[in-house]
Amino acid sequence: MAKLPKAALSVAAMAAALAGCGESATLPVSAGIGPSPALPPPRETMIPTVNIAPAKGWPAGAMPAAGPGLTVTAFADGLDHPRWLLVLPNGDVLVAESNAPPRPEDSKGIRGWIMKQVMSEAGAGVPSANRIALLRDADGDGVAEVRSVFLDGLNSPFGMTLVGDALYVANTDAVVRFPYRQGETRITAPGTKVADLPAGPRNHHWTKNVIASPDGRRLYATVGSNSNVAENGMEEEEGRAAIWEIDPATGRHRVFASGLRNPNGLDWEPATGVLWTTVNERDEIGSDLVPDYMTTVRDGGFYGWPYSYFGQHVDERVTPQRPDLVARAIVPDYALGAHTASLGLAFSRAGALPPRFASGAFVGQHGSWNRRPHSGYKVVFVPFADGRPTGEPVDVLTGFLDREGNALGRPVGVALDRKGELLVADDVGNRVWRVTAGGP
Repeated sequence: MAKLPKAALSVAAMAAALAGCGESATLPVSAGIGPSPALPPPRETMIPTVNIAPAKGWPAGAMPAAGPGLTVTAFADGLDHPRWLLVLPNGDVLVAESNAPPRPEDSKGIRGWIMKQVMSEAGAGVPSANRIALLRDADGDGVAEVRSVFLDGLNSPFGMTLVGDALYVANTDAVVRFPYRQGETRITAPGTKVADLPAGPRNHHWTKNVIASPDGRRLYATVGSNSNVAENGMEEEEGRAAIWEIDPATGRHRVFASGLRNPNGLDWEPATGVLWTTVNERDEIGSDLVPDYMTTVRDGGFYGWPYSYFGQHVDERVTPQRPDLVARAIVPDYALGAHTASLGLAFSRAGALPPRFASGAFVGQHGSWNRRPHSGYKVVFVPFADGRPTGEPVDVLTGFLDREGNALGRPVGVALDRKGELLVADDVGNRVWRVTAGGP
């Protein structure tokens, strides 16, 4: 088949053409939320549902809408695709400014070309800044007046974690360690590679996160799948769709949990000390399937991908099947809605936010492309009691889409500052938002 010339069709025209294809949701987003979400029959179409929210950015003076009893302000603006956040012990905030690395194998063929063009419409087509910025609010007014390039020359960095005087950064292809001294505004020392991570010329899910165990003796890194449902073969998925456990002293690693299509957020639930993750589930079987989710991460646990979803719901597209693995697939703890692209995860604590946010998890939902109408594009709070989710999500930040369906912003990473106020990275709005108590 002849290669489709890029000049043949504009991105906007392509998006418009695809908008008329596919199907629409028959259930509200809320039906796919909670411990027992609705899972209707799959609806596979010849051309997948494509419903991109074109990246527009925030008009002057505009910002998201905060939920009742909350106020939102800009902590920092003018960033370059801020993705992930780490609050340091002295209150400084690190921001990974990052985008996808070159992935020539991931855009081959007509379908790959179409998806590449449409995703660029969503704001994901620009080169990666490949750096980490430091933000400092020295005077405590809620705005970062100090900004510096903390680390640069990285490779699509995402997750970060600090253990003593060692800062670990998850590049798309490796976990790297840098020496850290409190208060410094730039690291110039070279990094030391701790462990390679699966990458390569396809590298479909390129974002890699990293978190340390509470005692600092182990690292846990997320590695998303290299496809939607293993359509390129399971040999392409070696070590992927998993959370790794890494010994930072030696670099030795093992797969801690598997069958997780695209895990991103990682955090320790404070009441139980259990590790939780947020996971983006599979696409192209309908606007109502499959709910993204948050779940406890069990050592040795298998969560279904690619053979099944939400326990033993078999995905018939995958061949050959593995009924032995499906039989032991763990049902996730809490669904977060179909195609919401739930990425950021941060457990709350008593502090500066209203008391109803004292126990639970903040989740940054980047927003859908494979659902009509849109889902996600907001930050929610899932209340917890005794280490378990206990109710419906509460909207924390909304208004990331305008009336025409354009994306003014897209929330990604979430983190609590030293006061317990919420910070949100917005990679289309190029800002970090700060959510505090106040307002109506």
